[in-house]
Formats: sequence, C-alpha cells, structure tokens
Amino acid sequence: MNSSWIGKSIVSIDQFTMDDIGDIMDLTENMRNIVVRRGTCDLLKGQILANLFYEPSTRTASSFMAAMQRLGGTVIPINEVQYSSVSKGETLVDTVRTLSLYSDCIALRHHNVGSAAIAAAACSKPIINAGDGIGEHPTQALLDFFTIVQKFGHNISGLTVTMLGDLLHGRTVHSLVKLLTMYGVKFNFVSPASLALPQHMCDELSGRRVKYSTHTSLDDVLRQSDVIYVTRVQKERFTDEAAYEAVKDSYCITPKTMSFAKHKMLLMHPFPRINEISPEIDDDPRAAYWSQIENGMYVRMALLAMVLGKV
Repeated sequence: MNSSWIGKSIVSIDQFTMDDIGDIMDLTENMRNIVVRRGTCDLLKGQILANLFYEPSTRTASSFMAAMQRLGGTVIPINEVQYSSVSKGETLVDTVRTLSLYSDCIALRHHNVGSAAIAAAACSKPIINAGDGIGEHPTQALLDFFTIVQKFGHNISGLTVTMLGDLLHGRTVHSLVKLLTMYGVKFNFVSPASLALPQHMCDELSGRRVKYSTHTSLDDVLRQSDVIYVTRVQKERFTDEAAYEAVKDSYCITPKTMSFAKHKMLLMHPFPRINEISPEIDDDPRAAYWSQIENGMYVRMALLAMVLGKV
C-alpha cells in the first residue's frame, strides 16, 4: 500500500483514487484469506483501537472489534456514550483527544454530519469514520464495492445500479454513489419524493456527466437493474411522526419482486432491515446482504492495517 496512508484519517470516499480503491480491494482479499486459512494473525499485536459510537450499531461496531482482534490487537469499546463523560457534557474534541492518548486509532460514529472531520483535525491518531449522521459511511461503501466486485469482477463499467428507499438520510447511499461514480455505472434512484437523493449530489452527478434517472416506483427499473441497493426508512432522522408513517412502508422486496429481476444480479442492504426485504428471500443466491456483513470485517481489517502502517 501507499505509505502516505500511515497515520492518516479516513473521513470520506472523496479521499480515495481508483488506485487506492484497487489496493484496498486486494488487501481486503488478503485479509479474507488470512481469516479463512488461519483465523487470526499478529499483524496488529500491541495496537489498540478505540471504538467510539455515539449512535447505536451492531454490525459496524462489532466488525471493527472483530477486525482488530483478528489482527492481534485489542479494543476499548465505548458503544453507549450515555455511560461515559459525554453524559456530563464533554465535547467530541475532548473525548477523542483523551482516547488518542490511550489508543492508536479511533473508529468514530457520531450523529452530526462533519463530526469525523472535526475529530480528525483535533486528534493526533487516525480517525476512521464509521458514520457521521446523514453524511457519509466510507467503510460501508468499500465493503459494498468489494461485494459487487466479488460478483461482477473489477470492470463494472456499464452496470446499472438501483438505489431504493431512504436516499435523503442514507449515508451508506451517499458514500457508495461517490465511489461508484468513478467506475462508469448508471444509477437509478427510487424513493418517495420526500426522501430523494440530496440535490447537491444530483448536481454533482450531472456535472460529471454520470447517467442517472429518478423514480418513485421500482417497477420502472427492476428488470434492467444489475444491483438493487435497498435502504430502510430511517425513523430516527424524522422529527414528524406522521411524515415517517406516510413513507415507512413504501417498498418491500418479495419473492414476486425477485421473479422479475435478472437471474444474475445482486440484492444488497446495509442493514438493519425492518420490512424492506422479505426474509423469504434470504436464501436466494442473489441476496448479497449476508456477504456484505461478512465482508465488513475484512475491509475494516484492511483499513486498520493500512492506517497503522502494517502493510
């Protein structure tokens, strides 16, 4: 890997070039092989990760912990900040500066957009953005990309990727769109009008001459989609309960839906799911969300090794 990543924070997909992403994909595959063949290694022995999560998390928090432990390191878990000094009014900057004195890297999830950048500017140790409000989730985008590459190979130019659900609040969508824009894919954005992709992202896509279309019905684009990326409607982002109730059940992928989809396609979801995908589909070979969950650990192993200078 390029040594310039040693000690560097990962805040946004905008930081990566295609060469960087290619290197991360190769390193992720190496990490997967380590786990499959050996289970663990001592690459990060003696290193400490602080897991600082201001918002609830199952997969991201546990996969960061598993990634660090698979590589021989240890973790300081702070997954419920109400039991930390945050409950006393401590600022984000003071918290990350404190944890940087105890650890070598901090994985941060925070409810405010831009929080990871603020933490990175204040901290002497690498910050890895594990989700900043409705902003970005770069490690999720990388594991999503790895999952797509596993299915279609590295040359994905020309694929049609359909994003479905809460595109306004979906930080996973925001980061993945940024990443896939580099690779010549075509986008379909399907959502209720009130949950459409932010206008500034649409403007950016238009400025880069990326092909995309917007819809309110999946039926319009189902048969042409190579990837369908489903997201839940995020109740916690709504201030009006009635507004949430009006859109919460807008879409549900069922066996009937899949009967009209391509035989070679990926159905993806960053989880947690509520009722956007029927559990009846879980054993469909096109359902890729379990692979996404597994791949999250491998990608985060790669990123930890990268910023801690061990590759």
